[in-house]
Amino acid sequence: MYRKIIVAIALSSLNRGENILRKAASLLDAGGEIVALNVVEDVPTYVAIELPANMLEDAMKDGRDKLEALVAATGVAATIDIRSGPPAKAIIAAAESHHADLIILASHIPDFSNYFIGATADRVVRHAKCSVLVERQKI
Repeated sequence: MYRKIIVAIALSSLNRGENILRKAASLLDAGGEIVALNVVEDVPTYVAIELPANMLEDAMKDGRDKLEALVAATGVAATIDIRSGPPAKAIIAAAESHHADLIILASHIPDFSNYFIGATADRVVRHAKCSVLVERQKI
């Protein structure tokens, strides 16, 4: 069905990441590629001053290590991509740079703040140039 799938995985919910990696494998064409993506959010400058200088690099290394372990545990062949920045923007940029034809990401049950700010999944759905599959959390 799909040649290249971006699977956006939040480190705070690796169990959901496992589910969407398996979903991606079931939707992938023979010879296709899965890219497991994690985005490390930027820290505002006024906060970063108080943090260790190598915090971003450490967070990106931690993300890579956890995604490698997740990919190994699922047995799903995937390339790892770690980016930094605003999550929705980074996910869309990764999809464009990898020429993906599908983005899969997990969403949470929306709360009141989502009506003012908007969730990452909402932004990706609105702005992505390829198809987006949002795996909803079961209640």
